[in-house]
Parts: sequence; C-alpha cells; structure tokens
Amino acid sequence: MLQNYKNILVPVDGSREAELAFKKAVAIAKRNDAAKIHLVHVVDTRAFQNISSFDTAMVDQVTETAQQTMDGYIADAKAAGVENITATVEYGAPKAVIARDIPKDEDTDLIVIGATGLNAVERLLIGSVTEYVTRVAPCDVLVVRTNLENKIDTKKK
Repeated sequence: MLQNYKNILVPVDGSREAELAFKKAVAIAKRNDAAKIHLVHVVDTRAFQNISSFDTAMVDQVTETAQQTMDGYIADAKAAGVENITATVEYGAPKAVIARDIPKDEDTDLIVIGATGLNAVERLLIGSVTEYVTRVAPCDVLVVRTNLENKIDTKKK
C-alpha cells in the first residue's frame, strides 16, 4: 500500500539535520504532489525562564534568526517547484508543539524531522524531541539521518 502524503510538517532549528529533513520533505512533496509543506521553528520558552534578567530582545533575536532561516528554505522549495509552503515560529515546549499541536491544527499526515544531535547524557536529562515525536505523533514520522545524494555521489567516485 502506497501512502500519498498531502500535508507535511518539517521542524527546523538551523541544524544540518533539519536542513537534510527539509530537502527530503521537498522531494517527498514533489513525488506526492503534496498540498502543503509547513515549516516550524519552536522557540523553547523554558530556556528563558532561568535567566534572571529576562530580556524580550533575546526572544526577538531568536525569532528573527529563525524567520530568516525559514525564508531561505521557502525560497529553496519554490525554486525546486514546491509552491505551497508556509512557515511559523511557535513558542513553548518543542516536543508538544511538534508532536501534538501542529499536526492537529494543520491536519498533518507526515512529519519529516532530523535525527537528534543531542549526546547520550543530554537525551537522558532532557529527552530527545525526535524520539518523543516518533512515539506521540498521530501521523507518520520520517526521521532523516543521511543525505542520500551525498552517499550516491561518494559511491560514484
């Protein structure tokens, strides 16, 4: 049975893994004639709770940087032929926003997410967003670990 994905969610955080997930999502969207790709960057507001002199300028800077990154992804997707791509910056716990909130609000049928960059100690203490999303999301989840194009290029040489 072949799944035809129409609404694809791609969490991005500026990491290499997120970029690989984005590229794979664009390829999937093109193959499936998907209705929409939705990019999201979740600003983890819990990280700012421990700062005694909380400054909204910090949140504004993080938001601006995230929006610039997503604007670049939108341009890349459109250049590749994917027209219906949206992006939002959300605030809260990334795990819940990515795994539950957005899939429900956007009628997501596939989440394409980069593999975690956290080391074993960090995963033990705070948990992996990717691991949580794979367990809790109400839709299919594709965890991207590799760039297939690079592997093919390497084999040709």
